[in-house]
Parts: sequence; structure tokens; C-alpha cells
Amino acid sequence: MILHTITEIREIVKDWKRQGFTIGLVPTMGALHNGHLSLIKKAVEKCDKVVVSIFVNPIQFCPGEDLDKYPRTLEADKKLCEEAGVNIIFAPTPTEMYGQSQMRTNDFLTYVVPPFFYVNKLCGKSRVGHFDGVCTVVNKLFNIVQPDFAFFGQKDAQQLIIIKKMVNDLNIPVQIIPCPIVREESGLALSSRNKYLSEEDKQQALVLSRILNNIKQCYKKGITDIEALKETAYNFLNEHHELEYLEFLNQENLEEIKQADDNTRVFIACKVGGVRLIDNILLGE
Repeated sequence: MILHTITEIREIVKDWKRQGFTIGLVPTMGALHNGHLSLIKKAVEKCDKVVVSIFVNPIQFCPGEDLDKYPRTLEADKKLCEEAGVNIIFAPTPTEMYGQSQMRTNDFLTYVVPPFFYVNKLCGKSRVGHFDGVCTVVNKLFNIVQPDFAFFGQKDAQQLIIIKKMVNDLNIPVQIIPCPIVREESGLALSSRNKYLSEEDKQQALVLSRILNNIKQCYKKGITDIEALKETAYNFLNEHHELEYLEFLNQENLEEIKQADDNTRVFIACKVGGVRLIDNILLGE
């Protein structure tokens, strides 16, 4: 079942709550792939009722980003959700979510702004305002759906950490369930943006997972100096790669660290064929 309005879904959620059902939410922007399906599968296993939101959120796109060409595949997404056992697809319009104030500005719209410490690094450094848009829409979805559990992929690890921080700080009654990164057989992390890659670009994109796996192997051999671990990455890069960042941070709170340890998550962002890709790995796993 696809619903497009907040009123409709609130009525159904109210009835579910009255019957004592547990509710799971999987927030997405659509263009669903096996990574999303792994979140949905976990939600179906854990919850009585599952809602998948499909909403290309305009306020999390920064100027010059790919809002207009972001893939929109609602009919295909609907089929995948139905086959996976989803109860409701919530697919609102920007006007339904934000009224007429759907601009990338807080002049007319109330935003949820996460702490500067968490956003002024990694993806947030180059995508100013992105996580304001993410937190705002996720908070709205939590208020609309009132889930007991919400499922997020570990590929967007900075986003996951920020959302957990928001939930804790604002006392939102939902449990965040992190889910592992899903990869192609080649090692490439699944992403809706992979659709933009040519076959050659896909081969070049494997450099992200290769760099991360090599760093982890070096760490397992006893190398903990971060600069030494970073140096190993440059052997993998060529003219096809535009490295944006390679950072080693505490996986719980994104604090900078001086020596790598089991709680270190390595984050990478790199453009391949003009497509911005991200990936990460936990050294202690």
C-alpha cells in the first residue's frame, strides 16, 4: 500500500498502536537496491509492521548537487517493497512534508541543526547544511510514523552517528538499529549513485574498498600510526580518482584519534567519473 499524505499514515499508525503492534521504519530516498532490502528484511524480522519512506528530500541537497537527476523509481520500488513484506510505503511530496517552505533555507522552515562538532568533518565539511536537512526530515518522519525501531545502513556512518546523537539529545522514543554495509561481489559498497557509473568507472570505484581493506590488513599486522596507514592508500590512486578525504575517527563520537585502535572507523570519500562515493570500515571487526 502506498500512502502520500501525513493524515492517512497517522490514522493507520494510530490503529496499529492501539492493537499493540511494534512498528519499524526504514527511511529511504528510493531507487532501492539490495542494501535497502537488507534493512527492510531486518525490519520485517524484528517488527510487526514495517513502513518504508520514499522521499527525495530537497533540503538535504546542497547547491549544485544532483537533486533533479537523483533516480526516482517508485513503481520498481513498490514492487520490491511488496515482495519483501512491507506494510506501507510512505511517499509524500515535498509540499506535503514542508508546505510551501520547501527551500534550502531556515528563513521560513524550522530545522533540526545537529552539533557543529559532528558535522564539520567528513561529508559535512563539503556539504554545508546537508545534515541539517537530514536531521530535519528524519525527525519529521519519526514524528509522523512514531516507530519503535528505525533501521539505517552503516555505509552512511556519519549520518548514523548524527541521528543517534539527535535521538539521544531530543529524547525521541525510537531505537536506532544499525545495519551492515552490503557490497557487490567485487567489494563495491551498494549505493543509489552507483547507477551513474560506467562499467569502467565501476572498476575504478573499487579503489575505495581496496584502500580500506588494505589499511585494515596493515592495522592487523600491528601498524597503528595513522600517517603511516594513510600513506598506504596513495599507491591505489590514479588520474581517475579525486580523493576528498581519508579520515580515522572514533566510531562512537567522531573524535579525532592519535593512534588507530579497534574502535577506529576509517572513512573515505572519492569522486570517480564525477560521481561522489563514500565508504568506511571498522578496524576492530
